[in-house]
Amino acid sequence: MRIKRALAIVSVGFVAVGMLAACGGGGGSSSAEGVYSLYIGEPENPLVPGNTTESEGNQVLKALFTPLVTYNDETSEVEYNGVAESVESDDQVAWTIKLKPDWTFHDGTPVNAKSYVDAWNYTANSTNAYQASYFFENVAGYDDLQAADGAAPAATAMSGLTAVDDTTIRVQLKEPFAIYPVTLGYSAFSPLPESFYADPDAFGRKPIGNGPFKADQDFVQGQGITLTKYDDYKGDDPAQAQGVQFKVYTELNTGYTDVQAGGLDVMLDLPSDAWATARDQFGDRYAERARPDITALGFPTYDPRYSDPRVREAFSMAIDRQAITEAIFTNTRTPATSFGSPVVDGYREDACGSKCELNVDRANQLLDEAGFDRSQPVELWFNAGAAHDTWMTAIGNQLRTNLGVEYVLRGDLQFAQYLPLQDQKGMTGPFRSGWIMDYPSLYNFLAPTYSTAALPPAGSNKPFYSNPEFDAALSDGNNADSLEDATTQYQRAEDILFRDLPATPLFYGLNQAVWSDRVDNVKIDLFGDIEVADVTVN
Repeated sequence: MRIKRALAIVSVGFVAVGMLAACGGGGGSSSAEGVYSLYIGEPENPLVPGNTTESEGNQVLKALFTPLVTYNDETSEVEYNGVAESVESDDQVAWTIKLKPDWTFHDGTPVNAKSYVDAWNYTANSTNAYQASYFFENVAGYDDLQAADGAAPAATAMSGLTAVDDTTIRVQLKEPFAIYPVTLGYSAFSPLPESFYADPDAFGRKPIGNGPFKADQDFVQGQGITLTKYDDYKGDDPAQAQGVQFKVYTELNTGYTDVQAGGLDVMLDLPSDAWATARDQFGDRYAERARPDITALGFPTYDPRYSDPRVREAFSMAIDRQAITEAIFTNTRTPATSFGSPVVDGYREDACGSKCELNVDRANQLLDEAGFDRSQPVELWFNAGAAHDTWMTAIGNQLRTNLGVEYVLRGDLQFAQYLPLQDQKGMTGPFRSGWIMDYPSLYNFLAPTYSTAALPPAGSNKPFYSNPEFDAALSDGNNADSLEDATTQYQRAEDILFRDLPATPLFYGLNQAVWSDRVDNVKIDLFGDIEVADVTVN
C-alpha cells in the first residue's frame, strides 16, 4: 500500500516533444494537443513497482502498469479485467495464477509467468531493501531471502514461486490466506521486463510497463514525466488521450492556481481554502468521492516519552475530531473510529470506542498515571506543502488547552524527505500518518502498517510497533476457511491495536478533483486516484 502525501490519511515536469514542462512549483504552458497534464507531488523513490508504496509515484505507475486483477468500482469485488485469467486454489495455500496470452511490455517483449516470478523475487530480496517486500512475506521461502545488515541472504528465489509455463504461475504460501486473490491488484505484484535487471536505476527513471501509457523519456526529479499512449495495449481500457503529463508541485496552492488559470488540466486533492468553494467555482468540472483512506496520528513507540500506551491514549482522548472536521475541514472529512476505511470489508463504525472520544478528565488522569513530563513541548511532525499545517496546529492547540502541554510544529520536510526519516526512527513526537488502501480489505489497513513483518524497510510500520498477539490474530484470519471468518479475526487484531494504540485514528477523507475545460471524462477510481486512461482531451 500506499502512504498518502496529501490530506487523507498520498512527477515532474518533463520536457516532451513540442511541450514546455512545468517545474517544481507549477506554472508553464498547458499541455500539447492530445496530451493533458495532472498534478502530483514528488515521489519518494524511482518508479519501480516493488519500491513505490506512496500515492504520488503510484499514480504514475497506474498509468504504466496493468495489474493481475481489477476491482468492481461499486462493490470492490475482484474482477479479471487485468492480466490474470484466473486465480484458483483448493486449499488456500497452493494457488495457481493463469495469465492471458499475448500481453507485451512497452519494449515489445512478452509478459509471461517468468516476468512476475523474477520481479517478485527481486522485490522480496532484503539486499534490495524494497519497501513492498512485505507483501511477499507469506510466500514459502521468503525468509530465505532475508538477511540482516545488508548481508547476503541464503537464497535469491522463493521456493514457493514457480513459472510452470509462459502463462502459469504456481504460488505456495506458508499458510492459508483466504484473501490472496484480493491482494493481487496491488502494484507490488506487477511484472518486470528482462531489461530491468541490467540497470534498475535507469529503469526507475524510465519504467517499461504493460499499461495503457508508456514512458519515452526519463522522469525528471522536481519536474515530472510525460507518458504517451501505448498503441499495442492488450487491456480492456486503452488510453483515450495521446498522453498524460505528470507535473510535480511542492505546494497545493500553486497547483490550484495553475488549474484555475488553465496551466494545469487535472488536480486531485485541493488546498484547504478551496475545500468549500471548489464545487461552485468549477461546476461540472468538479467531482468528489469518499476516499478509501485514514489519517492517523502515529506515535514513535521507540521514544521513551511515548512508549507507555497510557500516554498515547491520553493524547487520543484530548483531541476533538468533530470540531476539527467542522472548523478546519468544513465537513470534507469525517472523524475516524476504526483503523479501516468505511469502504472496506470488515469496517466497524465504533471500533475505537471511548478512546477516540474527547474526554479531558480521563486524558489528564492517564498522563499523570504515566508520569508524563508536561514541562517539555510536544513536537508534532508532518510533511510540508500539503495543507497539513492547519489541522496539525489545531491538534496542537487542543493538546495545549486540554493537557497543558506546549507544542512545536515540525512541518518543514517535503514528502520525499519525510518518509525516509520515519523509516530511520527520526520522529521525536506524534506524527501525521496516512494510508490509502491497496486492496479492499481491513487486513490491508492493519498488516502493512502495524505488523512485525512490516517494520521498515520491508513495510510501512512507521510507529515501529510489534506485538506477537496482534500478529497471531492476523495469522488466524489468514488461516480462516472463508472471507467472512477471516474478517472476524482481522477485527480481533484491530481490537488489540486499539488496546495498545501505536497510532490513533483521526479522519477519513474526501477526494475532490477539478479540471480545465480542455479535458472531459475525469473520474476518481475506487482507490482515490484519477482514472488516467479514461480522460479525454477536447
